[in-house]
Amino acid sequence: MSKNNSRFFANKDCEYYPCHKCDIDINCLFCFCPLYNLECPGNYTITDSKNGPVKNCKNCVFPHVPENYDKVMEILRRQQKPLEKPGE
Repeated sequence: MSKNNSRFFANKDCEYYPCHKCDIDINCLFCFCPLYNLECPGNYTITDSKNGPVKNCKNCVFPHVPENYDKVMEILRRQQKPLEKPGE
C-alpha cells in the first residue's frame, strides 16, 4: 500500500477523466475544488457570465497535483471558522 494512498486516487473510469488537459495523473480526491470560493494559488481566471463574474478553473490543476495536498489542506485550515459549542 502506498504511503500517500489517502492523499491521491485517479478515477480513470470516470466519464470526465481527465477533467483537465495536462501531462500528469489527475488527483480526483478534490474532484470539486474545495478552493473554488477561496483565493487559490492555482492558474484560474475570472470570466464574465450572464450572472456576473465567475471563477474559471479550466486551466488550473493545482488541487489535482499530489504534491499540493498539504497546501490545499493548509489553505482550508486558514479559512476555517473556529467551532462554537452549542449554546455559546
